Amino acid sequence: MFNDIAQYFRTDTLPHIWCPGCGIGTITAAIVRAIKTLQLDQNKVIFVSGIGCSSRMPGYLDFNTIHTTHGRALPFATGIKAARPELDVFVIMGDGDSTAIGGNHLIHASRRNIDLTAIVINNSIYGMTGGQTSPLTPHDKRGTTSPFGNLERPFQVLELAKAAGATYGARATAFHNQLLTKLVIDAYNNPGFSLVEAISQCPVSYGRRNKFKTPADMLLWQKEHAYKAGQRIGHEDDFEIGEIFRSEAPEYTKEYDKLRQKLKEVSR
Repeated sequence: MFNDIAQYFRTDTLPHIWCPGCGIGTITAAIVRAIKTLQLDQNKVIFVSGIGCSSRMPGYLDFNTIHTTHGRALPFATGIKAARPELDVFVIMGDGDSTAIGGNHLIHASRRNIDLTAIVINNSIYGMTGGQTSPLTPHDKRGTTSPFGNLERPFQVLELAKAAGATYGARATAFHNQLLTKLVIDAYNNPGFSLVEAISQCPVSYGRRNKFKTPADMLLWQKEHAYKAGQRIGHEDDFEIGEIFRSEAPEYTKEYDKLRQKLKEVSR
């Protein structure tokens, strides 16, 4: 199965650092298959990431890639897209990277509606830096900073992005990887800021603290608790997958170009 997408990888950087059973590899393949389906020019694709497990993804991919500071993937990506709007910019972030230190940047990238395809890989915990709870850790779940259960309510990241002005939002899981590929394609085709939440299993930092015996158990949990619109199963912690919202609004780089043209005409 890898051979069909091998051209998009820096195979000399493999094997990867992700733990056995981690879902990020599956999600990476889903994203790359979306790019293959779209037939994008590898030389015009940019992958930007911050810090964390998922943010190591660009290091394995044979595109133009930039590994930035913690929480700052979106500002870097915004600068790239503003300077070179013809490029295809994908932003890879973890749940902590995007909604804790990077939360303000997420709000303002959504508000600008700049044409970025952002993917938040949500494994419900800070996996790389010690197993702390993140803003997306479910209530009452355990981490190193919540050994007796998380007291805080998690963000609903797609609702947050929608309220801030994003024009496309969707969700899938590592289990639903074919759906994830489709949603990444749809997100890319949306002319504005698009956010895809990709739910991943973290068997080491999250699973072993929260009564999951194996990575397979976590994948089955994704299968059993995910539902499509109108098909809710009835579990307390069910979540919707598929396209969650879509709307239309002016896209930032196009509006900026209009302003430039207007100023050129005035200055003649």
